[in-house]
Amino acid sequence: MVVEAVSPWKEYPALTSRPDEMQPPYMNGAVQLSTMLSPDGLLACCLAIERQMGRVRDPDHRWAPRLIDLDILLYDDLILDTPTLTIPHPELTKRVFVLEPLAMIAPDMGHPVHHKSITELRRLICNSS
Repeated sequence: MVVEAVSPWKEYPALTSRPDEMQPPYMNGAVQLSTMLSPDGLLACCLAIERQMGRVRDPDHRWAPRLIDLDILLYDDLILDTPTLTIPHPELTKRVFVLEPLAMIAPDMGHPVHHKSITELRRLICNSS
């Protein structure tokens, strides 16, 4: 695996399951990799890193604070929907905290479903809020 690019880290408000729930802000960023791993192999690697850093996934508390959360946002122009992995990430186009750092490292990368660049998607979401 080779790290091709890393965005700056930026603090964002936490997503919560209820409006009255308070959580500390978190740091977010994006990394572009080159890998020979399959999408499932890359997911296994991400989950292993999370476990090594002490993350325990609790399906009953999906939005609970956590030390680390690694997501596969895009994988070339692959479209994949399995019980364990969806690529592109299903929330990618709805989240400024994902699109901003991704646009810093891969502004011209195309979204294989929406057929727009990351920069265009970021502009759309920022103009609608």
